[in-house]
Amino acid sequence: MEKALWYLLTGTRGGANRARIVRLLDDQPRNANRLAAELGVDYNTVRHHLDMLVDHDVVEPGGDDYGKLYFLTDRFERHREAFERITDRMEPRDATDGVDTADTTE
Repeated sequence: MEKALWYLLTGTRGGANRARIVRLLDDQPRNANRLAAELGVDYNTVRHHLDMLVDHDVVEPGGDDYGKLYFLTDRFERHREAFERITDRMEPRDATDGVDTADTTE
């Protein structure tokens, strides 16, 4: 699991957003729409990150397809310390990682 966390969080683009998703799900289960709204990113971006996190057994879906909630897995919980160590070492990034914040108004 630790290798998967290194890959998901530091080895690919979007690692900061995946860490933010994990932290939000640690607070309480959420669906993809709510995650997108709270993170300020596109729904499809959140779905992509959730799919990667599901594929690596970090999160698991529960409930029906529409509006299904995502939860942290028991396996992740057993490796939480690795997640904390990795995120502590990540470079500080803008909270809007992956979001275009350019002001196009004049």
